[in-house]
Amino acid sequence: MYDIVFISYQEPNADDNWKALKTRFPMTKRVHGVKGIHQAHIAAAKKCFTKMFWIVDGDAVIMDDFNFDYEVPNNQQDHVHVWRSKNPVNDLVYGYGGIKLFPRRMTINMDTSKPDMTTSITDKFKPMPQLANITAFNTGPFETWKSAFRECCKLSSKIIDRQKNEETEDRLRIWQTVGADRPFGEYAIQGAIRGTKYGEKYAQSPDDLRKINDFKWLQEQFDDTNI
Repeated sequence: MYDIVFISYQEPNADDNWKALKTRFPMTKRVHGVKGIHQAHIAAAKKCFTKMFWIVDGDAVIMDDFNFDYEVPNNQQDHVHVWRSKNPVNDLVYGYGGIKLFPRRMTINMDTSKPDMTTSITDKFKPMPQLANITAFNTGPFETWKSAFRECCKLSSKIIDRQKNEETEDRLRIWQTVGADRPFGEYAIQGAIRGTKYGEKYAQSPDDLRKINDFKWLQEQFDDTNI
């Protein structure tokens, strides 16, 4: 029904995830190595020919029963659709790292100044109930720390539209305390703690919040962390 694009950058498991996705869905396209999260998604949109298009992140392991067969109603073709994903470190299940369905033209014309890419496209958002994938971000110390830092910064700074405070606080608590026994779990917890503090400190400073999309800057923050 809609084009599928796999976006990867430096994820250690990206090639394996790409091969698995391509085997099941041979028409899938790939965008690799584009610097900047917004820019990578714009590049993905430009590869597509359908009004809506699917985005699969480089660390996504697709569930066997997910088939990319959802058809968007005509009155929701200006919505961002986000499916649920499971966090392999702390078992949280929500939209973080989930499969997304975007309106193509609006993605190409998105506001690249916003720290959170998904809400840069449109203010119309539809959470989808099905579990679509596992976000296997815990593949190494930096990858794990970076992912936790970015997500908890977004949560604690409240930059994601329509956040529910009680739900957000519960997710932040779990990110910061659960999963030390999982692969690279201690890096997820440390990244979550640092990211939460950073988001709280710079909640009113868009310039500082935009730094979380700069992987070189994130590497510098990680290198300054003693675990």
